[in-house]
Amino acid sequence: MKPAATSGLARELALLLVLSTLWGASYSFIKVGVETIPPITLIASRTLIAGAILLAVIRWRGLRLPHDRQTWGRFMFQACLNSVVPFTLIAWAQQTTDASLAAILNSMTPIFAFLLTALVTRHEAVTERKVFGVAAGLAGVCLIIGVSALRGFGGELWSQLAIVAATVCYAGAAIFGKNFKGFDPMMPAAGSLICGAVVLLPVSVAVDRPWQLSPTLNSVMALLALSVFSTALAFVIYFRLVQTLGSVGTTAQAYLRVPIGVAIGAVFLGETLTPTVSLGLGCVVVGVIAMTLPTKGRG
Repeated sequence: MKPAATSGLARELALLLVLSTLWGASYSFIKVGVETIPPITLIASRTLIAGAILLAVIRWRGLRLPHDRQTWGRFMFQACLNSVVPFTLIAWAQQTTDASLAAILNSMTPIFAFLLTALVTRHEAVTERKVFGVAAGLAGVCLIIGVSALRGFGGELWSQLAIVAATVCYAGAAIFGKNFKGFDPMMPAAGSLICGAVVLLPVSVAVDRPWQLSPTLNSVMALLALSVFSTALAFVIYFRLVQTLGSVGTTAQAYLRVPIGVAIGAVFLGETLTPTVSLGLGCVVVGVIAMTLPTKGRG
């Protein structure tokens, strides 16, 4: 691999790590947010704030969003796959499901992206290396979480199934996101979030009557962090990576969320890494590399 290509890949993998951290933190933000803010209103506010931030940045850069109906139709479809449906399902589920279990269940996104790619769209080469990467990543997650972490599985079946359904949506969103090739990453990010807000705000007004709510400061701060970092910034990085690493490669960040959570616990909470967890981290890293390295002979 040429030095320039190696440098470029290292940059994309660094962005993948940043995205994993931003989205890994989102489960904790949601858990705190839904304590006093209903799920639909939380997600409607999340998409509105994040979309407004990106729209302001686009105008500051002197750019303009597309005006044609076809592009906005694609933005709306992407919004349903990437924010409206999965965000709402996860927020609803986390009223009764722990943030850690939500992250664990959501780590299956690369599996569904791989299966959709292999069986339906076939827009990316299904190589033995990617098969190995999916298997290694899944094995790593299993080693990290251990059997005890899934003790609660089944206790809140509908909530857990909702998170799995959201995971399938994310896989589909990563594949559909390839349709925005040639766009500045901020365009589909802002466009899909604006569409999401347009869909969710009327529902929030009708169902939750947000003017009657009294959220705590902690929930409001969690909402702001969720909107600015885990949505606005994360979506820009996400749409870039879909073009540079591909759909399956980008969804590899779902695997990285689990070891990142373990690392945060070790650094800030004094938790220790067992030999099994260390082995799991190694499997995850190998899996991510296998899924994200470019195939020889392909641009």
